[in-house]
Order: sequence, then structure tokens, then C-alpha cells
Amino acid sequence: MTQREWLEKDFYKELGVSSSASADDIKKAYRKLARDLHPDKNPGDKKADERFKAVSEAHAVLSDAAKRKEYDETRALFAGGSFGRGGFTPGAGSGFSGDFNLGDIFGGGAAASNDSGLGDILGGFFGGRGGSATRAASRPRRGADVETETTLGFREAAQGVTVPLRMTSPAPCTTCHGSGAKPGTSPRVCPRCNGAGVVSRNQGAFGFSEPCDDCRGSGSIIDSPCADCAGTGIQNRTRTITVRVPPGVADGQRIRLAGMGEAGLRGAPSGDLYVTVQVTKDKVFGRSGDDLTLTLPVSYSELVLGTTVSVPTLEGRVGVKVPPGTADGRILRVRGRGVPKRGGGAGDLLVTVKVAVPQNLDKQVTEQLQQYAEAEQAAGFDPRAGWAGA
Repeated sequence: MTQREWLEKDFYKELGVSSSASADDIKKAYRKLARDLHPDKNPGDKKADERFKAVSEAHAVLSDAAKRKEYDETRALFAGGSFGRGGFTPGAGSGFSGDFNLGDIFGGGAAASNDSGLGDILGGFFGGRGGSATRAASRPRRGADVETETTLGFREAAQGVTVPLRMTSPAPCTTCHGSGAKPGTSPRVCPRCNGAGVVSRNQGAFGFSEPCDDCRGSGSIIDSPCADCAGTGIQNRTRTITVRVPPGVADGQRIRLAGMGEAGLRGAPSGDLYVTVQVTKDKVFGRSGDDLTLTLPVSYSELVLGTTVSVPTLEGRVGVKVPPGTADGRILRVRGRGVPKRGGGAGDLLVTVKVAVPQNLDKQVTEQLQQYAEAEQAAGFDPRAGWAGA
């Protein structure tokens, strides 16, 4: 949605509320309409789909206090007759006389307390020469963010590791150090705009601010451009970045490295580098939040009589006590032997015991098991006592 469309749409009417409706009233109206018009509830109904989009668009503006204030102020301004569909119409009720600068009126004050004020809206009507365009012309061009990914082993991700990333991307020119000027020289302040990056001009009753043609809005002029980067201050090069992956990073998690992305134009700040971590599965361990999980095979006799078994951890091994009479599938918890936590400490190691059934028994062991089964029956033991399927 463009800001020009704000003047042509009645978002309050779309939601069926008054312009004085409270935030709760707007939320309730939207939820009811969204529930009735949702595409899942109206498959193939194009009219319902269009209404759903319009309602969602209206809610996106009116549910945001800053956007709603801007929307109300803009509609009130244009509803007063000062601006028609064809542009500004001086006359009675306009409140303006003589020469004025749209950037002065709409580029400051309460209506333009952020970068998306009324100057941005009017910029669409006056060729992008409002207050926003003025500010953007002299603002440094920050470098773009860069995204990459790396694959780590399960234990590397759990314990933390430092990995080198080799990548090719725009970086500050090593010859001019990002200034864009030939070594031994420096950029000079643009004499036409005095470093502002914008100039003002009058056209009839209007005063406009626009990017300076001499410095192209940068505010400075390079008389001797750097030969290696052609005056841009950046060049594509292959570099190796060392990334420290903190302990406990999860699969799919992103790590932000501030200022390690693409270089900004002519010395402007660099963007950020985002590294998405892919974690491979481990043959022994699983993970549940900050807890490590593993399955421990045990024999039936070990469950009945109890035992102590050595199990692996991230740092080595630890003895886990299996109490006598432990049921198959029981989870035994070992405190503090899990994944390191960001705030200190570590999760737990969760050991699930699972009985391993022997497949090949000799005659003597089979006879002994048969005797044990008969002894169980004689003692009145019924493994299915109380079972719902009995």
C-alpha cells in the first residue's frame, strides 16, 4: 500500500467503527471480520478474499498508534480542501500565503517526529521532494546486510566452537580505506550545498529541496578517485571471517555479527552479517531445550536387580545408577550434564532405559527362564493386572 492510497481509503469504514473508536473496539471488530472472511472459511470466494485483505490492511494501520495518528492527521489536512486530487489549491481556508518550503512545514514538528511523517506522503505528490527526500539525500548509505550459513556437528554446537567463514562480498577498499579518494588526497566539502547534500529552489509559490547535482547528494566531492574502487570506497574481495559460535546454539539459529556485512558507500557504516547455523544429528545424543537425551540399553536382570552403568556426556562419562525394580522406559535424570545455558550453568542429561531382549539363548538359559516364569505365576505376579485391555 502506498501512502497516496491513504487519502482514498476509509479504514474506519472497512472495519465498521467510528473514527473515535478505542483500540479495543478496533481489535474486536477486526477479529470478528477476519474470522468471518478468512480464506479457509470461504474457499474460492474472491469477494471475501478481497474484503479480508482490505480489513487486514485497515487493521495494520489503525492498530498501530503512530500510523493511526499519521493517517488521521493526513486525512484531516486533505479533507479541509487545501489539497485537491490535482494538487495544492491555494485559497480560502488554506492558511498559507507567500513563499514556503514543503520541507519546512512537513519535515518537522509533531507530524514528522519520525522518518515516515507527512513529508513522505506529500513527497509522492510532489515528485519525491518532501522532507523525507531531503533527509535521505544527505544520509550516508549504509551497507547491505549479508546472510550465509555454516554446518556444525552436534557436539560442536552444544559446546561452542570458533569457525572460519570464507566469503566474497563488497568490503571497504584496502587502498583508500573506504574514503573513495586516491591515497594522499581527501574528499572536499561540496561548495554548492555546503556539505548538506541538498539544495533549495523556488518554483512559483513553492520552495523545493532536492539532491545536489554536483555531489549527487553525498555532500562531498572527490577530485582524485581511488583507482582500485573507482571512488566508491568499496570493492569485492574474498575474506575469511572468524565466527565464534556460543555454546548451546540450536539448529536453525542465526548469529548476528554487527558491521561485518557489505561495506557502506564512501565510508558509510557497513551492514551486518547473519550466520544461520545448521546442526547435524548425533548418533548418541538428542536434545530437548537445554537438556541432553540418550537411550541406555539394559538387560531385564539389570532392571530387576539394579546396577550402575557408565554413560557418555559432552565432557566424558558419568556413572548412572539404575535402582532395583526400574520399569522399562523410565527416564533417569543426571543434573547439570546437559547443554550449557547462555546465562550460566547447564541443562540436565536425561537417560531413558530400554530393555534389550536376547535373541539367541542356549538350552540351559532357556530352561532357567522357564523355571523363573513358573515361579512368577506361583507367586501370583500378573504383569497385566490393572491393564485397561484386560
